[in-house]
Amino acid sequence: MNKGVKFLIISMTIVIILLAAGLYLFYQRSLESAEDEPSVDVIVANSLEIPELTTNLASNHFIRIAFTIQTDSKKAKEELEKRDFQVNNTIIKQLSGMEAEDLEGTEGKIKLEELLKSAFNSLLDEGKVEQVYITSAIIQ
Repeated sequence: MNKGVKFLIISMTIVIILLAAGLYLFYQRSLESAEDEPSVDVIVANSLEIPELTTNLASNHFIRIAFTIQTDSKKAKEELEKRDFQVNNTIIKQLSGMEAEDLEGTEGKIKLEELLKSAFNSLLDEGKVEQVYITSAIIQ
């Protein structure tokens, strides 16, 4: 074989090995990131449902609203369950200072979820709130 053919074969072999190594690393990282995400069963087990509350808004409207609070651990969920009176109080306080227009659309609801998440995290001694979900809302 001449030098050009040998060089081409060696080069192609090196390229194939590098591609295989790159694909292997990409596959391993994607598996690791999938393992970091909790399964839906874990999310449900660490979530606390807040039954529907009714309260007045600052704009002479009232709201009926329910939440699910996702925590990062069973201990955080259990602590929030024990602090249910504080959780309800926090929700009512936040809502009573808002007007109906503040809760319109996606942005208003996301803002409320973030405000409540921050407030609930300040209540917790162990763990943290990962996400607050509005599960139903009616403004009248």
